[in-house]
Amino acid sequence: MTAATETATEAAEARPQTQKLTLAQAVNRALFEEMGRDETILVMGEDVGIDGGVFRVTEGLLDAYGPERVIDTPLAESGIVGTAIGLALAGFRPVAELQFMGFLYPAMNQLCAHAARYRNRSRGRYHLPMVVRMPYCGGIRPPEHHSESYEALLVNTPGLKVVIPSTPYDAKGLLVSAIRDEDPVVFLEPKKIYRAFREDVPTGPYEVPIGKARVVVEGRDLTLIAYGAMVRVAMEAEQALARDGVSVEVLDLRTVSPVDVEAIVLSVEKTGRAVVVHEAPRNAGFGAEIVALINERALLSLLAPVQRVTGFDAVFPYPMLEHHYLPTKERVVKAARRALDF
Repeated sequence: MTAATETATEAAEARPQTQKLTLAQAVNRALFEEMGRDETILVMGEDVGIDGGVFRVTEGLLDAYGPERVIDTPLAESGIVGTAIGLALAGFRPVAELQFMGFLYPAMNQLCAHAARYRNRSRGRYHLPMVVRMPYCGGIRPPEHHSESYEALLVNTPGLKVVIPSTPYDAKGLLVSAIRDEDPVVFLEPKKIYRAFREDVPTGPYEVPIGKARVVVEGRDLTLIAYGAMVRVAMEAEQALARDGVSVEVLDLRTVSPVDVEAIVLSVEKTGRAVVVHEAPRNAGFGAEIVALINERALLSLLAPVQRVTGFDAVFPYPMLEHHYLPTKERVVKAARRALDF
């Protein structure tokens, strides 16, 4: 082997190995690797063991780690989260799964009145290193209670971190960060894009920091702010506007609590215009908080009122009507035009 060949081989070995994974597979890999690293990590929830979860995100974990660490629970969301709190206090790092965000309400007392408050209640003596995972958002045409987006309820609860990935790479890195965090994290998985696309994901462990947004595309004329499945809608709108010569910056928040205020302000100061996109209802949705932050921190940079493209103030519709409810590329482009033409 020549010196040049040896150098090339060493360089190839030094590069991180990657796999083309879907978002669902990336979450699965994060769980596999973290459970292999730390024996205190448990996975629990309805059908997470034998069936591998309703979306097969926990598939294979039971065979690898056994029923003492991969626990099928009764259909009782309050019990799942309450048990996770007890386990976290006892020195474990539970990862609890609720099958759908629409089933969150029975667990809200445990999450908001207890999990979120333990560090404050004990004046820092106790912390709760626990994660509550749940698929959220619409786009797959399921029955009632399976498509809700309640992130604003959770963001309004001090003591909870709320993470919403939009890509396989971020899903794995953010979940690793969530599992290793010393405080409770709610990890919302946009089920519409569980298997919508693949991207290169490192095979080894890595972390994506909680609370740091990502600039997906840089631009100068307008900022599109989104998270979860709506990042792809924002990207579609960016491409449509680019064809007309509009330079759009797309900002993926990644986490909504804590939210990266600095990234939002820097982007809006640069472009002077902003459109916020989320599929939760408009009234008191998280987009309203982003608008308030922009008005407080970047008002003098604005060239037009901040626009919102959201779901409607109605119960999420039945399958045949959900395409009328969800934000679309066309709605985002229309909002962008309002800001550009102001």
